[in-house]
Amino acid sequence: MKDIELIEKLSQARGASGFEDEALAIVREYCKDFAEFEEDSMRNLYIRPKFNKGNRPYILLDAHSDEVGFMVQAIKPDGTLRFIPIGGWNEKALPSSKVQVYTKSGYISGVIAAVPPHFLSAEQRNAPVSYDSLTIDVGACSAKEAEEFGVKVGAPVVPLSMFEYDEKHGILQGKAFDDRLGVAAMLICLKRLQNEKLPLDVVAVVSSQEEVGERGITAAMHRVKPLAAICFEGCPADDTFSPAYMVQDALHGGVMLRHMDRTVICTPRFTAFAQEVAANNGVKVQMAVRSGGGNNGAYIISANGGTPVIVAGIPVRYIHTFNCIAAMDDVESNVRFGAALCKSLTEEIIKAF
Repeated sequence: MKDIELIEKLSQARGASGFEDEALAIVREYCKDFAEFEEDSMRNLYIRPKFNKGNRPYILLDAHSDEVGFMVQAIKPDGTLRFIPIGGWNEKALPSSKVQVYTKSGYISGVIAAVPPHFLSAEQRNAPVSYDSLTIDVGACSAKEAEEFGVKVGAPVVPLSMFEYDEKHGILQGKAFDDRLGVAAMLICLKRLQNEKLPLDVVAVVSSQEEVGERGITAAMHRVKPLAAICFEGCPADDTFSPAYMVQDALHGGVMLRHMDRTVICTPRFTAFAQEVAANNGVKVQMAVRSGGGNNGAYIISANGGTPVIVAGIPVRYIHTFNCIAAMDDVESNVRFGAALCKSLTEEIIKAF
């Protein structure tokens, strides 16, 4: 499977938090020739490469498989669907967006209803958007008909968006780049490490439910006890709306290494070492200090008595929306960065963190 094909399949996979099965099936297919798998009840998938020696400490690679989405909360008498968010959204961007609603016979299309301007009062035009005022319309005209469509309370909902790759400019567009681009980078990195002589073993976790509070990795860290961890993430690019001096995650800027965000201060000595490895291997790195956001590193760093962690981010414009933009060269930078670290980290170096 080519890299771009992997990215497309992962982006198009439907996997809101708790419903990550489609993404995991793609991961299994991609890694089946060079890895063995375990899966737990939270849909965490543990990947153990066959090139591991099996008797050594290991580095953990992590990327989460879930995407932000929604869940059907109730079916209204007119057949439209009340829903709540799974993960963080900008509510103002939701009306008129196409979605996919799960049914037992497969996902069906719907649209987040937008009232035509003809029916809006002046007060309604200026009113804030809230989930209380939003519904999903699948074309049903009554609650009974919506049920006949196969819709049930509790059904997951994800964006319906087209994936596109502009090969000439190396630009990716699609949904769920947080964190399917991170998953892709991690898997490609594992594949490239097959014939390398590594100082330590490597274990990867495709973790679940990150978007609702790092729940999957919390469970996974009770099972895995790595010496150190690298989180592959799709991170919010800021180059189209921040002043130049504040841009810390730009398209084509390479790996976004963060010093901190709202939930974690990444291990400073590990971060400094990672910067050196990147420089020695010609990998572009941009450093970030964030006042918001969060990721699996927040739990990893405090698990098992403390685990050194860094976050390797892929810049994604318009993250947590229906249509994201990213650059293929940034994905490649993260692949090269992860591989270089796995070849450079030893038990002695990690103990010094």
